[in-house]
Amino acid sequence: MKVIMLEDVKKLGKKGDIVEISDGYARNYVLPKKLGVEATRGNLTELKNRKAKQEKEEAEAAAAARELAERLQNSSVTVKIKAGKDGKAFGAVPAEKIAEAVKNQLGIEVDKRKIQMDEPLKTLGDYDVSIKLHANISGVLKVYVEDDR
Repeated sequence: MKVIMLEDVKKLGKKGDIVEISDGYARNYVLPKKLGVEATRGNLTELKNRKAKQEKEEAEAAAAARELAERLQNSSVTVKIKAGKDGKAFGAVPAEKIAEAVKNQLGIEVDKRKIQMDEPLKTLGDYDVSIKLHANISGVLKVYVEDDR
């Protein structure tokens, strides 16, 4: 019997796969536990439509991420921290503070977990900070760290 998988099942298939399994296994395990549905013409059409919709949404999200990356490339934010006379900060600038500055200064909502810093920002100056926006799309933002005085 051909079955369209609704869930990932180890050694059987992933969600959306069409697999050939024995009738007894399908009737007694896969179908009652709602792990899959029989591959009828209607269910195959529904699967095809669902995949097309998902691909369209993915393409729209990627386009929006590219647009946001371009916008971030041309922008900068200023973060103020307390620092000593030699320009060394008392602590480091956390990703949360950068995300807050982006929201307040640029009006863009950025998740602090998506901000990727190579090293902690512990001195005054300007830095390029990478922000992961989508699966393989990142934007680079210029961050100026200034004294709070």
